[in-house]
This record gives sequence, C-alpha cells and structure tokens, in this order.
Amino acid sequence: MKPFRNLLILVALAFSLILIADGAEASPRAPKGTAAELKRLQGTWEGVVVGDKSGQKITITITGNSLHFHRDEDFWFETTITLPAGTDPQQLHATIKGSAQGDNSNGKVVVAIFKIEDGTLTLAAGGSEETPKSFEAPEDKGLTLYELRKVQPQKKNTQPPKTRCAELAH
Repeated sequence: MKPFRNLLILVALAFSLILIADGAEASPRAPKGTAAELKRLQGTWEGVVVGDKSGQKITITITGNSLHFHRDEDFWFETTITLPAGTDPQQLHATIKGSAQGDNSNGKVVVAIFKIEDGTLTLAAGGSEETPKSFEAPEDKGLTLYELRKVQPQKKNTQPPKTRCAELAH
C-alpha cells in the first residue's frame, strides 16, 4: 500500500507542476490573478503623461511578457515584464532589454503599479528603485502617472492599390 501512496503523491505533484508551468489558474499553487491581469494587459495602449502640457502621445504595446514603451524616436524602451503575485496595488516589474539610450539602461528594473478601470490603464512609475504606493499626487513623489486606453489594431488592406491604368483597362 505504501508504494501506491507514494505513486499517488508523485502523480499529484507532477500534475501540479504541469499546471503551474502552463500558467493555469485552476492550480491552488499558481498565483491568483497574475495570469488574468497579464492577459488583460495584452494589446496596444495609447495615452499621455498626466499633467504634461505638451500632450505627447505615449504608446505601450504588450505581447506575452514583452512590453514596448514608445514616446518618440529618442525615448523608447523594450522590456520584459513580470507581475508579482499578492501586491496591492498590483505591481509591474519591467526589465529593460533595449532603449533609445543604448546599453546604458539595459538590465535596469523599473517598478510600477497599475490598475485597469473603465477601459483605462493607469500606470504610476518612478525613476528610482522605490515602489510607488498609490496613484495620488505622483509628481510630489518623483513619480510619473500615465493614463492610457486600449486601441484596436489597424486592419491592413490586403488589396493592392488600384492604379489609373487598371481602372482604364476595365
């Protein structure tokens, strides 16, 4: 009976590890909410820095665990992200893999907090290693607050453009 019990324990452990590796939320050991939050973040978000009078557009594209931040050709970042479980507010850790500044910022981790409410993604991020605690008065704490809305991908026209010659041939 003891070998059978050990086999059951081994099978249950292997099944739990498979579920965790697949990111399944049904597993009691998998972090609750992080897979769902990462899924909600997927796509392209456009918006602005709150309080920035220039109105420069910010674009953030998230695919899987990759995040591309773009303001202009002189200010962009390629990162990989993780969403630590059990943080309130929800945190996003972005490890810089490439940027407009070259290798100077590669490997640095930017910690932000985020929330998605009424279709708006709000991010509070700081340049220091201090983790933002709230979305209130970020400029007083050296933080930057972003408000972004998800945009639908533009459908590509698969038809070649009609030329004047093609129109005349008909």
